[in-house]
Amino acid sequence: MDLEPIIKGVVAKNANPEGCRKALKEQIAYVKKSNQIKQGPKRVLILGASSGFGLAARTALTFGGSQADTIGVSFERAPSKDKPGSAGWYNNEHFTDLARSEGRIAINIVGDAFSDETRQQVIEAIETYFEGEVDLIVYSLATGLRPKGSGEYWRSAIKTIGEPVTGATIMLENDEWVETTVNAATDDEIESTIKVMGGEDWESWVDLLINQEQIAQGCQSIAFSYIGSKLTHPIYHTGTLGRAKVDLHQSSHFIHRKLANFGGGGYAVVCKALVTKASVFIPAFTPYMLALYKVMKKKGTHEGCIEQMQRLFTENLSFESAPLVDGERLIRIDNLELEPSTQKLVESLVEQMDASNFTELGDYTGYKQEFLKLNGFDMSPTV
Repeated sequence: MDLEPIIKGVVAKNANPEGCRKALKEQIAYVKKSNQIKQGPKRVLILGASSGFGLAARTALTFGGSQADTIGVSFERAPSKDKPGSAGWYNNEHFTDLARSEGRIAINIVGDAFSDETRQQVIEAIETYFEGEVDLIVYSLATGLRPKGSGEYWRSAIKTIGEPVTGATIMLENDEWVETTVNAATDDEIESTIKVMGGEDWESWVDLLINQEQIAQGCQSIAFSYIGSKLTHPIYHTGTLGRAKVDLHQSSHFIHRKLANFGGGGYAVVCKALVTKASVFIPAFTPYMLALYKVMKKKGTHEGCIEQMQRLFTENLSFESAPLVDGERLIRIDNLELEPSTQKLVESLVEQMDASNFTELGDYTGYKQEFLKLNGFDMSPTV
């Protein structure tokens, strides 16, 4: 299928099915040749399974040594007569095909993870395909709104707290550097962002499965987070996003106590900055990403989502020993990003970067290629 990407701002409006399959096969090839997951979970529920860290976790656990069976939940657009499907739709279809070809169960539930209908479908799928229990719950939902009920929604706001911050956003549509001022959030915006991106919904899913008696002995649950360096703190860590992640971290403690009754636990996993469908929306964040990619690739320490997830399950979250956590009980796989010499070089590049030189100083080519790859583009033809 000969398709050209259609990009509006930082959103890809179409996807290449063949490219999505090739990208997924590349991830599978990587985990198969990597250090293998030993004693990993066998029955995994992934909430937000169609792209980014959720898809990478699903791939690592299925093909990277654990040989897990999976139920993936995502809210994706199927192809129609007039419109192509979303990249996540094709990722789901290809994943199921490739997993089943190796004898693994891979069930896709397409629907709103906040809805009662989708939750009931998950309960029924666990009963049907997993003998009624899950070993691991991965929470990787990325969305801008969450229903309150009665047709009303909480809507997230990516803003600062306290003072406005000015920085650059790069429009992937036309490769344009745009100076952006991010205003301070209101109290209502802060609260809404916590409701959408915090830990309340994650905890409600764990509560649901506990109440349904679908938690296996030793079951663990993880959700993905980000902290970043001082360069990104004004827009992220000390902004509305950071406030939501603090709530997520607090929820991990509540979940941990509940799953401890089953010999398991709950953990927030702090990842490195990467190009995902969610991260490209963060204003004033792109220059840092361009510099980080440039430095880490030169040092040989760069990781994408799949490298992060394979390392997580082989080194940090083993099912045969206690997870590796820091003093706040966070699993940190952002250590290579925050290595002091790396951050010193990144800071130097960010200070020099502007509209006239960002493509030379930063790894803009790699950044955009990774974005296009999320949607199946910039790929050589499938063999």
